[in-house]
Amino acid sequence: MIQTQNLFSRIAGISTLVLCAAGGLLYVKKPVQSVPAKPAPAEIVQAAEVRSLPGQLDNIPLFNSDSPEWVKKEGILLSTFPPDGKKVPAAHLNFAFQGQFNLFAHHFSHTPLNLRTLYIGALLYNPSSAPVTVEVLQAASYLMEPDAPFKQKPALSESPNGEVYSGPGIRAVDSVLRGMRQPDFPEKLLVAPGETALLMNRPIPVRGLEKPINGRSTFVRLKSSGKVYAATLAMYAPQNADGGDPLRGLRQRAPTLEEWQQLLNNGGLAGPRDKTPTPPDGTSGSLIYGRVAGVQQGSGWFAELVDRDAKNLAIPQTGKAISYAISTLRGGTLGTQQVQAGKMLARYPDTAYEAHGNYGVHYNLILPLHNTAQKPQTVAVSLETPLKEDRLSKNGLRFRQPPLDFPYFRGTVRLRYQDDGGYDVTRYVHLWHRVGQVVEPMVKLSLAATETRAVKVDFIYPPDSTPPQVLTVRTLE
Repeated sequence: MIQTQNLFSRIAGISTLVLCAAGGLLYVKKPVQSVPAKPAPAEIVQAAEVRSLPGQLDNIPLFNSDSPEWVKKEGILLSTFPPDGKKVPAAHLNFAFQGQFNLFAHHFSHTPLNLRTLYIGALLYNPSSAPVTVEVLQAASYLMEPDAPFKQKPALSESPNGEVYSGPGIRAVDSVLRGMRQPDFPEKLLVAPGETALLMNRPIPVRGLEKPINGRSTFVRLKSSGKVYAATLAMYAPQNADGGDPLRGLRQRAPTLEEWQQLLNNGGLAGPRDKTPTPPDGTSGSLIYGRVAGVQQGSGWFAELVDRDAKNLAIPQTGKAISYAISTLRGGTLGTQQVQAGKMLARYPDTAYEAHGNYGVHYNLILPLHNTAQKPQTVAVSLETPLKEDRLSKNGLRFRQPPLDFPYFRGTVRLRYQDDGGYDVTRYVHLWHRVGQVVEPMVKLSLAATETRAVKVDFIYPPDSTPPQVLTVRTLE
């Protein structure tokens, strides 16, 4: 009997054992505590006229090094060097830059063997018989830890001095948007004929972190007086000549220019490789965009958002909205059929066919808002992330409450306008939006009858954001 009772006592929570007066056993089930069911998310459809974004990408090429994102095997991340004389010719895309071009590199290290420090190097090569000067116009490079961890932020934060950020890529493009060049980047590089210069040689340390995971994002604007080739590479910290053991974290050092050149000449592509993307004409299976590793066409998109055959944008009727699509891509054009993703001028076969997301692209937009009414009206300007659609399934953009948990846009937007008091205002706001989130506007203005007032909105599309977005003008009731 005791043994039986002990046995049943082990299943507490399923039933309660009661000894009856008659000597038998009676099982009385415990009442099950009901858990309130979570309410189903509510879909919110915001009526809006969705327009394609006027203008187009410029022709300034962007060196886009984003594959593999998680590096576990050292090697070449992206090389536009000529393949001649290289041990792995297929690792070199043979694309020369001249004049203005941008460089973006975004890579992570995850629990490397013996917690070795991974270095990211960037090289520039002058193939000509004359010296080439490369100006470093703006430049920033940040680690995830401790420089810019991925942390949740309010939906909108004022960030006048760049003090709000939520990831290394977000902080890097924020700094460049403000015109910064970090002090440890040179103002210019003089690359001798037939020589290679080191633009960057930066570590991704993991030792001492709570989790041995770290990453680095870099964004640089450059201007070259002649042709140059570029490469980014990943190498674990070499061992010092004095016998220091890098496998134990002792005397690790940065690679030398000669060691970077040896890796460039003799190495293959870094690994592991990311998912192979779906070809543009693919019609079956999941749509896999893939990571970008190549040269994309276009670094900026300038546009005046006006009505057709007009110089101004007539604000919509009270309670209505006009939305301009931002960073649209295959499978996510929001009914506009406009794909803004930059074309790839050179790429590796297992990487993205387009620069979906347009990381590093400077969207510079002017909205000359015009109140056609004979009375004052309040207008609001918002950057929003509706649920992704290719063709709008309902008469407007779809949002939901609560929004999906994953953040889809996090980054800095610059706003320039004249406020209702007549003063010129420049604001930097950091946005942190989940997909489908209904957000507060970035700015509200009260326009007098027949008044026209311009609002300038610009941002460098932040890495680790997910397209598409919309820039919305809404006349408030």
